[in-house]
Amino acid sequence: MDGVSFSIAPGEVVGIAGPNGAGKSTLIAMLLGMIEPSEGTVRVDGKVPRAFIEREGVAYLPELMTLPLRWRVEETLDRLAALQGVSAAERLAARERVIDAVGISEHRRKSLKALSKGNLQRVGLAQALLTPRRLVVFDEPTHGLDPVWTGRFRELVAGLRAADRSMLIASHNLDELERLCDRVVIVDHGRVQRIVAVRAHADSGGERRWRIQCANGADALAAQFPGATLTGDAVECLADVPALNRALAAAIAQGTLVTMVAPAESSLEEAFRSAVAR
Repeated sequence: MDGVSFSIAPGEVVGIAGPNGAGKSTLIAMLLGMIEPSEGTVRVDGKVPRAFIEREGVAYLPELMTLPLRWRVEETLDRLAALQGVSAAERLAARERVIDAVGISEHRRKSLKALSKGNLQRVGLAQALLTPRRLVVFDEPTHGLDPVWTGRFRELVAGLRAADRSMLIASHNLDELERLCDRVVIVDHGRVQRIVAVRAHADSGGERRWRIQCANGADALAAQFPGATLTGDAVECLADVPALNRALAAAIAQGTLVTMVAPAESSLEEAFRSAVAR
């Protein structure tokens, strides 16, 4: 890593995105106190990461959960709850709460070896939720999850938001980061290339690429946009919102029937592509 600088405020959800090998895992390892920076400082609530985590703990889902596959789900959560400092008197309630939260009740007596990749990921999410923490770190949390549970994960993150809690989510899934995060840190070649305030970026109103589907008259619509591409009844063009609306109005007045208008890619995808290309 080189010259990396960013912060996560209490109550904020921040994402990390970047190509393979960009440095995401190194950033997480430094934040968790697993490795120390060769220069500069990493602080969590004013403390070095290891001191903070030893005192307060962290809710952490690694990219790859490595546990004995012979363990059963209930046994796994009991053991991990004990390691996280949950008292014996509270352990059963904590286990049942997280089993219900991630929907793995029917798998509770199965061994980890018998679980699908998605259900094993849900066990990983469950262990991260056993104890309320002020720092939450998820590394590729939706990996292996089906679309239903990807949606449920969004609900979990929304439920975890709190004024005194900071969350960091590393993912290759830009669509998920755009839905979940307040800001996204884009890293490449060990450097922060850009920090995107996701909602502000989406509402900035600048030029972006659009995909427009027509029932007829697509050629008349394409003629409104210099450099537009026409594929069958679909037009792809570059325009800001006012120019897009003027062109649509002009083409519709000529008889074009428009059935869909949507960004060709999300605002975060645009920012990511631009930042990594640099």
